[in-house]
Amino acid sequence: MSTNFKKSLIQWSNDHKRSLPWQNTKNPYFIWLREVILQQTRVEQGANYYKSFIEKYPNVENLATASLEDVYKSWEGLGYYSRAKNLHETAKIIHEQLNDIFPNQYEAILKLKGIGEYTAAAIASFAYDLPYATLDGNTYRVLSRYFGIEIPIDTTEGKKYFKQVANECLDTHQPAQYNQALIDLGATICKPKNPQCDHCPLSSNCVAYNNNNIEQLPIKSKKIIIQERFLNFLLIHINEHIFIQQRKEKDIWQHLFQFPLVETLENETISESFLSHYYSGNFQILEESEIYTQILTHRKIKAKFWEVKVSNFQAPKDWLLVPFEQIKKFSYPKIIRDYLSIRYNYIY
Repeated sequence: MSTNFKKSLIQWSNDHKRSLPWQNTKNPYFIWLREVILQQTRVEQGANYYKSFIEKYPNVENLATASLEDVYKSWEGLGYYSRAKNLHETAKIIHEQLNDIFPNQYEAILKLKGIGEYTAAAIASFAYDLPYATLDGNTYRVLSRYFGIEIPIDTTEGKKYFKQVANECLDTHQPAQYNQALIDLGATICKPKNPQCDHCPLSSNCVAYNNNNIEQLPIKSKKIIIQERFLNFLLIHINEHIFIQQRKEKDIWQHLFQFPLVETLENETISESFLSHYYSGNFQILEESEIYTQILTHRKIKAKFWEVKVSNFQAPKDWLLVPFEQIKKFSYPKIIRDYLSIRYNYIY
């Protein structure tokens, strides 16, 4: 059955290649950038960031010698900023310890910071034509439906079994084309909802299609619990300047900048007396925004922005007072960028 699977897949891919900016490259650095950017990011959004990154950092040395803040600014809007930090740290290792030469063996690639089994397999197969199968959300979905696998994909047993199936199906003579074809099929045909089974080259032998249970596969055992948080950001204006601070705790948006923050348990109405419990000085609240929302993997963030005027204000030591026209130079979470875009017509 795996022979029919790979043969049909390769034949389909010959006529249905997607037009993407990273196709037809064997450059391991470019492939690495692509894979890291596309983690937790849609292809449509990731493609623009990929083009921007390779223009600004055309090789490992350029990325390694850039400042982390510069990399964060280039990453702004993609989210999951630990990816950017790992990119930067790994680039420095390749630059300083490996003479800018990207490893060409799976095991060596896997040892690099921020690179897991999927990314290592992708780099090994796409850059070096090594026989390693890639397993991401798209491939899990195609394999589970085609073979009718009902083992949860988020369990140790499931991951082990799917890895075995993926390696059995792999076309070892052309692993790059095979892996890309499987990813493309999952992204364009075998989609999570409303899959286009009538156009699928695998449907005649697809167990889920023939048993009419496509929507039930793949199976996950764990349900994500969403935590709701309410954040109040204070835009504290003083003499054409404004205060910002860098997030340093091991929490969401680590290392990004924000306006001074009051986090509450629910949508509380903030007053000057309320703020006095958090910050010293005389406040005058000028404006209260509507609620802004940002959905993260495990959190739903609701935020309000408070335009505040102060006098005789003693700021904490970790706050930065910057000219208001320079605030765009810093990297912020998406929810703050959204507010600045609407309130001040800032374009990012």
